[in-house]
Amino acid sequence: MRWSWRRLPTLHGRSESSVFADTEDTRLGRGIAPSTAAHAELSGIYPLLDAHDAFAARILLARAADRSLDIQYYIWNADLSGTLLFEALHEAAERGVRVRLLLDDNNTYGLDTLLAALDAHPNIEVRLFNPFMQRHWRVLGYLINPLRLNRRMHNKSFTADNQVTLIGGRNIGDEYFAARDGSLFVDLDVLAVGPVVREVSEDFDRYWACASSYPAAAILPRVEQNAAIAGTTSPTDSPIDPLIERDSKTRSYIDAVQQSPFVHQLLSGTLPLTWAPVRMVSDDPAKGLGLAPQSKLLSHALRRIIDEPHQELSLVSGYFVPTSAGVGLFTAMARRGIRVRILTNALEATDVSIVHAGYAKYRKPLLEAGISLHEIRRQARGDIRERKRLRDHGMVLRHSGSTLHAKTFIIDSERVFIGSFNFDPRSFNLNTEMGFLIHDAELATQIENAFKSLVPTSAYELGLSARGELYWIAREDNQYQRHDTEPGTTWPRRALVRLLSWLPIEWLL
Repeated sequence: MRWSWRRLPTLHGRSESSVFADTEDTRLGRGIAPSTAAHAELSGIYPLLDAHDAFAARILLARAADRSLDIQYYIWNADLSGTLLFEALHEAAERGVRVRLLLDDNNTYGLDTLLAALDAHPNIEVRLFNPFMQRHWRVLGYLINPLRLNRRMHNKSFTADNQVTLIGGRNIGDEYFAARDGSLFVDLDVLAVGPVVREVSEDFDRYWACASSYPAAAILPRVEQNAAIAGTTSPTDSPIDPLIERDSKTRSYIDAVQQSPFVHQLLSGTLPLTWAPVRMVSDDPAKGLGLAPQSKLLSHALRRIIDEPHQELSLVSGYFVPTSAGVGLFTAMARRGIRVRILTNALEATDVSIVHAGYAKYRKPLLEAGISLHEIRRQARGDIRERKRLRDHGMVLRHSGSTLHAKTFIIDSERVFIGSFNFDPRSFNLNTEMGFLIHDAELATQIENAFKSLVPTSAYELGLSARGELYWIAREDNQYQRHDTEPGTTWPRRALVRLLSWLPIEWLL
């Protein structure tokens, strides 16, 4: 393949659009109107801990939309779940719904033809955030323009008719929705209705119109509208029917999704929402170019929020790199008598070893400060009883490759943050992020208990020996096993992590 260099196109002449504000008369608007009217300025929240529920919610919102779908993601894979959702967007556009799809370009490799075909539909517009102009050898882009291309849009939202939105930690891909055998990310989204939906829509408009969002048509080769949308259907067909016909495993997955109690509750209008004050926090999209002031960053708001506990802070982050500043923050809390608990991935469970290298060197000082530290274990495929217990708590750890991917923290069992923000330098300084701060003790306790349920038999408890050496405690059938080296790993992998921890790359993690 011949290499060629292209400059970013001008944004002059880029089309302008904004959220539809008058959507009260849509099916979704009419459906939620009685509830929102009865709860004044509160927003209705439903946590989506189950992977099948999270996928079903997106499919059902795409089907229910009458006027608009505004969708923003860091990763969208062209696998089973990604293809089903692409088909759902296409079907919505076929019946007249305006679809605006904003994707970070870092993970679109291999999707150019498909995205160009979707963009060719008169009711679909695709934009790419911080795009790569060299479409094949993308690493060259990082070498030539690292300051821009190291800044990615990590936001995740799915909003239908400016009436219902989904935000949280999940990207679009089989590992997030338990769609195939293999790895699975334990994650958390929330469905929301009420005033906070307008905040999400306005934030989407900011990103859609920002200087980092380029029309796909200016970046990708032109194709015919239907050239690559294999399996799309007519407006009267279900968007999942073609794949069901082609693949028996797809049929099994769809059957499992459709049997979820959540689906029946959502369709019947009996979904039990928590009504609470909800604040959306997000980064200024100018962060994608390194131009956002500190006061406009999500991390600025989170620093104030995290530093406010009176009794306890529970932090869940699949990718946790506290840095020296974070260790200082948590240590100061512990000295004030605040109980700090942290849940992240063990080395055997993480899917990004280099991030673990950035975290591992801070374990001893955290433990020395009296902070409780737990690491999710790699789950045994045959542990049927444990899988059932976790599913009963809303958590799904059904595969041998299960990895914690959720991003949440709970303050004093009264407030909970749920979003895309990892507690690491990349989320603080490079990537754009978003999330909800929810003020509700019952919901905060529910989320906290869901993750606490993982700890006894699905996570290691870390400690320090009398000699100051790390050890890991695992509980199996009410028996305790101590590991004095990183469990479930080989010495070459441990050596690699140690080597990586010496490199001056923490700011990139």
